[in-house]
Amino acid sequence: MDATLVRSEGVIETAKAPLVDMKLEVVVIPVSDVDRAKRFYADLGWRLDADFVVGTAFRGVQFTPPGSACSIHFGTGLTLAVPGSAQRLYLVVSDIAAARAELVSHGVHVTEVFHRAGPGKPPLSGPDPERHSYASFATFSDPDGNSWLLQEVSTRLPGRGFSSMDAATLTELLRETENRHGDYEATAPKHHWSRWYAAYIVARERGRTPDEAAADAALYIETPVST
Repeated sequence: MDATLVRSEGVIETAKAPLVDMKLEVVVIPVSDVDRAKRFYADLGWRLDADFVVGTAFRGVQFTPPGSACSIHFGTGLTLAVPGSAQRLYLVVSDIAAARAELVSHGVHVTEVFHRAGPGKPPLSGPDPERHSYASFATFSDPDGNSWLLQEVSTRLPGRGFSSMDAATLTELLRETENRHGDYEATAPKHHWSRWYAAYIVARERGRTPDEAAADAALYIETPVST
């Protein structure tokens, strides 16, 4: 799969600087029938957080997908966008077949899983043959035509951290870390496990392989701490 990742040095340097957190927490979905949309998203099993009504001019409904740090808003008086114009909103999942099956069980029409031979290439039937991360997809739409794109992500690209990690993914990462630390601990200098865990997890979240992360964590433990 040929692709070129372009990222400016300015962006890299900015990312290193201390910044105020700016967390994307809400996306507004334009709908024509608020109650119909509310039934649809409730039937998906998404969490209903709020339904605020102020007279006849404003109504705001908030739902949150399972495990998501970002919610959706729809209602009256929220947006001038045309109903159905929100397209290809990404829902990242760790197992696309299981996610699709769950949606189908809720009565949602979901496309078959597909993949692409590369960015911009036409869709091909079935999941990515090698199950590369970011490469397998399925789509569905709400009653207004706002569309959602399921994307399977098992190993994240560098720069994506805990803000997008769910409990199941973190559990697996902790188990992996525990096993790797067990291999290291037998011959390691005296240290507290938390330092090794921290270095290993940070390395994995930056896109390092398990072997590379273990080497990074060992170097972190074995490098004298400046005083």
